Amino acid sequence: MKTTSPRKQRKQLYQAPLHKRYKIFSAPLSPDLKKSHGINALPIRSGDTVRIMRGDRKGIEGKVAEVDRTKYRISIEGVTREKVDGTTVPAPIHPSKVMITNLNLDDKWRREILKRKGIGEKAKPPEEEKIEKKEKRPRKKKTKKEKKALEETTKKSGEE
Repeated sequence: MKTTSPRKQRKQLYQAPLHKRYKIFSAPLSPDLKKSHGINALPIRSGDTVRIMRGDRKGIEGKVAEVDRTKYRISIEGVTREKVDGTTVPAPIHPSKVMITNLNLDDKWRREILKRKGIGEKAKPPEEEKIEKKEKRPRKKKTKKEKKALEETTKKSGEE
């Protein structure tokens, strides 16, 4: 059962194994990619082109240089900040705050994922033919009294 407690939610997030963190790294696709691939979101990988949608750097577009699954952050080429001593370091950005504008499809596994997820969205499950069968209820054996009563009612209706 999934928990609704914020404390436990945070704990699960911080203690998640790397294979589960991969899914948490999902970001929405741009409208063009949504139409072409038939899916809404996909985990970010290095080499993808993304646009920052939130924060001070909103609107900046660049290529994902590094994905840090342990800290839940990505670094984008051209997005840096200056430290006090004057050196520049890449600014860490959470993957939910970006939108994927171009996918890195060098990896055959990723192409397979896109195929699988896209088909799942477009294809409708085959509709089952509904054949109405009359359900046979177990017949209750009629007693001799009931049989006589039925015969008498049929005789009376036949005479009239």
